[in-house]
Amino acid sequence: MITINNLLKKYNDKIVLNIPQLSIHQGESVGLVGNNGAGKSTLLSLILDIIEATEGVVISKNKEVYTSEEWKAYTGSYLNEGFLIPYLTPYEFVSFVASLHQKSSEECEIFLAENDAFISINKKDKTLIRDLSAGNRNKVGILAALFSNPEILILDEPFSFLDPTSQSWLKNKLNALRESGTTLLISSHDLGHITEISNRILILENGILVDDKPSSSETLIELEKYFRV
Repeated sequence: MITINNLLKKYNDKIVLNIPQLSIHQGESVGLVGNNGAGKSTLLSLILDIIEATEGVVISKNKEVYTSEEWKAYTGSYLNEGFLIPYLTPYEFVSFVASLHQKSSEECEIFLAENDAFISINKKDKTLIRDLSAGNRNKVGILAALFSNPEILILDEPFSFLDPTSQSWLKNKLNALRESGTTLLISSHDLGHITEISNRILILENGILVDDKPSSSETLIELEKYFRV
């Protein structure tokens, strides 16, 4: 589904990411972990063609993301608040995303109703996205990423700022998507959550992929030992 070949990202002379080869297969749920500065957000940004690689390529469904936009139709993503439009209300933003996917207002209303337990969004609420709490901004971005029922879903720190009920909802949602065959690539500092939703774990350290292993009942303990000071 996603293939990385000789991917290198440098800023001036500093190498921030160097991954010779990586493949993520259809239906896999991949958890990406590492300390701050490990290169997680850089990797996700390169996969989504947000930044340009110094060398190498990212291939999605046999086409380079840098030279094709076909991957955008089947990929949902939310990395940070830069994906939002701050001067819109949540309803206006989700409606805008719906229009990008040629969805009707009725389909948008159905989607919002189905996901009301995560965040309640309605047309009458005129609160702008920029005035929401960090947790609710995160929810709006995640919900928009889910709207198109994507084949590939990429999220960076989706559990940040979420209350326990919302974290539980999101874990259940991601597990349901995994079971339905959606390919997931999720970055998180929360080792407990990431092991619950992933069947494969990638560990990045200083821009290098230092481990790539299937998730098991022992993975959380292993990760806690690895990151222990």
